[in-house]
Amino acid sequence: MGLNLKMPVDRRSLIEAVKELRAKTPKKNFKQSIELIINLRDVDVSKAENRIQETIELPHQIGKKVNVCVFASGDAALRARRAGADVVLEREEIESLMGDKKRQRQIAKRFDSFIATAPLMPLVGRVFGAILGPRGKMPTPVPPTVDIEREVERHRRLVMVRTRGQPVLSCRVGTEDMSDDELIDNIEAVLSRIEGKLKRGIKNIASIYIKATMGPPVKVKIGED
Repeated sequence: MGLNLKMPVDRRSLIEAVKELRAKTPKKNFKQSIELIINLRDVDVSKAENRIQETIELPHQIGKKVNVCVFASGDAALRARRAGADVVLEREEIESLMGDKKRQRQIAKRFDSFIATAPLMPLVGRVFGAILGPRGKMPTPVPPTVDIEREVERHRRLVMVRTRGQPVLSCRVGTEDMSDDELIDNIEAVLSRIEGKLKRGIKNIASIYIKATMGPPVKVKIGED
């Protein structure tokens, strides 16, 4: 089922766009990613108050391996490892990274998403704040007793969407081997969140496209387009 969008992009328009994308995308010997591109209008992103940086939870994983790092100690660390976290860093390991900018940058680059148990957040902030903050990767704080398996799985469905000096937003929403419904569900989740962050809603969106890695952009019909 689709999300109840406020913006006038109905599911039929997305169904048509996804079908057109599949028809126009040449077959390759690798799994192509599907990207959503949103062009904004009348949004001056040079002003801090107009910049967008959102971490969005999608209904479905995006087909790409999302590497998750967990900062935890004791039982929480054991449960995080059992939950399939790619790396678990305990207190002693975090402390050993204090001042080691090279290793901090390597970790920030290697992992897509971070989780930290609440007792470790102050330490993580001191060690990694200056590295992860500007990248929009500060860890999600969770209680030590949280269902860490569910939290790791949830983080594998997160995407970050942000303006980077131009009034354009883009993010991966899946891969070509996903079903049409899964792709459309993910697209709707992003559009719904972004529409809600724009001062004038749909009026601040000039155009929407979807694109496969090796295919041409396909325009999504908005309202009276």
